[in-house]
Amino acid sequence: MKFDLFKYYCVLAALFFSMSISSQELEDEKDRIIEDRVDFLLDVNEGGDGDFTTLFEQLEFYYQNPINLNRADRLELEDLGLMNDIQINNLFKHIEQHGKLIAFEELQSIQGFDIESLLMIRPFVAVNRDLDQPQISLKNMLSEGTSQLFLRYTRILEEQEGFSPISEEELEENPNRRYLGSPDKLFTRFRFNYSNKLSLGFTAEKDAGEEFFQGSQPNGFDFYSAHFFAQGLGKVKQIALGDFQAQFGQGLTFWSGLAFGRSPDIFTLKRNAQGLRQYTSVQEDLFLRGGGITLASNDLELTVFYSNTKVDGTVTNTADTSSISDEVTISSLTQDGFHRTPSELRDKNNVRNEFLGAHLAYVKRNFNIGLTAVHNQIDANFAPRQRTYNKFSLLDNENTNLGIDYNYLYKNVNFFGEISKSVDGGTAFTNGALIVMDPRFSLALQHRRFEKDFRPIQSNAIGESTINTNEEGFFIGFNSRLNKDLTLSAFADRFVFDWLRFQTDAPSNGHRINSQLTYRPSRRMQAYFRFRQRKRGRNDRLETEGIDQVVDESLTSYRLHFAYQITESIKIKSRIEVSNYTLGQTSAENGFLIYQDISYKQLSSPLSFSIRYAIFDTDSYNSRIYAYENDVLYAFSIPAYNGRGTRFYTVVKYHLTRGVDLWLRYAQTYFTDRNSIGTGRDEIEGNVRSEVKAQLRVKF
Repeated sequence: MKFDLFKYYCVLAALFFSMSISSQELEDEKDRIIEDRVDFLLDVNEGGDGDFTTLFEQLEFYYQNPINLNRADRLELEDLGLMNDIQINNLFKHIEQHGKLIAFEELQSIQGFDIESLLMIRPFVAVNRDLDQPQISLKNMLSEGTSQLFLRYTRILEEQEGFSPISEEELEENPNRRYLGSPDKLFTRFRFNYSNKLSLGFTAEKDAGEEFFQGSQPNGFDFYSAHFFAQGLGKVKQIALGDFQAQFGQGLTFWSGLAFGRSPDIFTLKRNAQGLRQYTSVQEDLFLRGGGITLASNDLELTVFYSNTKVDGTVTNTADTSSISDEVTISSLTQDGFHRTPSELRDKNNVRNEFLGAHLAYVKRNFNIGLTAVHNQIDANFAPRQRTYNKFSLLDNENTNLGIDYNYLYKNVNFFGEISKSVDGGTAFTNGALIVMDPRFSLALQHRRFEKDFRPIQSNAIGESTINTNEEGFFIGFNSRLNKDLTLSAFADRFVFDWLRFQTDAPSNGHRINSQLTYRPSRRMQAYFRFRQRKRGRNDRLETEGIDQVVDESLTSYRLHFAYQITESIKIKSRIEVSNYTLGQTSAENGFLIYQDISYKQLSSPLSFSIRYAIFDTDSYNSRIYAYENDVLYAFSIPAYNGRGTRFYTVVKYHLTRGVDLWLRYAQTYFTDRNSIGTGRDEIEGNVRSEVKAQLRVKF
């Protein structure tokens, strides 16, 4: 009887909560979450040149295939990336004590779930009584699996210097003055999914300027990627073949790919490592190629992986690089993936890069501890450019790192951390805690120290620098629900660099501050004000007898954002953002951006579109402002608004027939402060830059 009364009250609460959200509202919420997540990553990566495909794909997949909370495991919920460990643990406890959920709204009764978090996960989860787990069999895969084929075309309409006519004499004198291929950018991808149990597919891309089925690219695309990934196969928890990612602990010993960092959502402070994952993107430096497997038995999990792939290296000698040999000397591993000129082709695939790693973990619901070991080796003479600032942290031809990570839940407190040691260098560690002190107030703390001679192989732990070395920091942040409509989030991060850094010729320190006040009186309306400031040491621009003086570099921004769902099909978004940059006693450099978005999306109509018009005015590149733009599915556009002018774009999606969708995108930037755009081979004579993009998706 007690059980029945509890369920009765949960259903009654659901009626009062009124969470009956339409499919249109769910899709709008999904789009908002994607934009917020990209915004977090922009702050971490300080630019729009990261590859966010994995993020888009992950949330889009769970939107199309919601997780059944009644049969979900921890790996699925962590993979979603929208629930913290405290919420996941309390969900499992609730189901154990009261039985399976009878409705999504029952989550209100579970500690750690407030209205905001429920709205966030609502598009990606479901509650039903079907508890049968999908079984991998040929029959089930053929009947329930889904396949998608993407074809994408992109081009800059204006002529760039690298594609303009040139005489044979000039080109013979300097073969690198022009790109070898056409200005067309081509992309294709095939993907087969069976639930979240199985994924296989391939991806291919040609960048603008690269040849296609001719010259240096007789096999067509410049970049090919393929993967096979399966999980939940009994004692075989995960298996990955082809191109994949490996992520462990808090990202200090080894983490390939992007990850969230310090943000208004303080729960992103903790990394939720997924072990092995498939790689489906086209960034040519963020993946492993080979294979890995995770075996699970009782409370033990063992992951082993091996990667062996050729990568680009900047050649510093004149040796013949047509074959891999110890005679090749490189100064760095190239990461842009461009192969458009003879000089770029000389650096292509001239280094063999090998990784061998393992992770052994003891896993319980409230506690897990893991040991990671990774060895990296390249078969070229690695002679990086030695500078005073990097003399302690330079990698060699062979490097090995060892690490221990932990995660412990005690009631509503989550402790986590990792310590890592370079065999030929120093030590690094990070420790943190997430504390739900009250349903309306949560606190986050972190302390980290990366010694100057720690040598990260592939690390992505939370810190100020993009490379986890030469840093000590302390983070404190909170989320507070002031009332049913207002939420305040803020953090402060103080950091110290004991040794020199790039463009900072003395030990230095600094801080980051981020605060956001969000007003959400209904599902139709949201507004927030955000303040951000980053201050740290940097060399000044004054020439004082050849000595660079280190001064404070400060970047401050203020943002006011407003979104409103006018009707079921029409939504508007408005933003005003101001930035201020200073370096020592030099004059401030300011930036300003204002934009207006209008989007139309009606589920009963095959046509949907979004439009933006933006006005921007920045004194310099230092005061530039980034803003996420809508794009074709699984693509992204995050331009730097820099200079003075206007920008317009529109994206149109049309549902041609069952399983076939077409996207068209046009974007144009008009500058009023210049007569040419870009530099070098990318320079455009004129003050207008236009881009077209078309994508076709076939689902079957």
